[in-house]
Amino acid sequence: MSSTTITRGNSHETFYIAPSITPASVTNAVTALQTFSLPGLQTTDLVQIIGYNGAQTNNIVVAQAECLAANVLSVQFGNVGAAAATPAAGVYNIQVVRLEGPAPATAV
Repeated sequence: MSSTTITRGNSHETFYIAPSITPASVTNAVTALQTFSLPGLQTTDLVQIIGYNGAQTNNIVVAQAECLAANVLSVQFGNVGAAAATPAAGVYNIQVVRLEGPAPATAV
């Protein structure tokens, strides 16, 4: 972390939340973007699902998570199987990194 007070996209805080979500079915061999209400989430937050409390449905993967609108978690579930499947409903462990300013486009 920089010793200056210039905003460089440093992490202001990192915290973990564990909301319960209920995803919808995902057809075979596709990814599907699904949204869930999550009060307090900001569009500038970096969001990563780091686990599910239990056994995930066979052939389902979490491809991406982000906050595209305030208070809304967007999760892209992938189905690598040959038939439609529904991601497991329940508690998902999520890491949220809140930046102190906009992330720079370069590392310099």
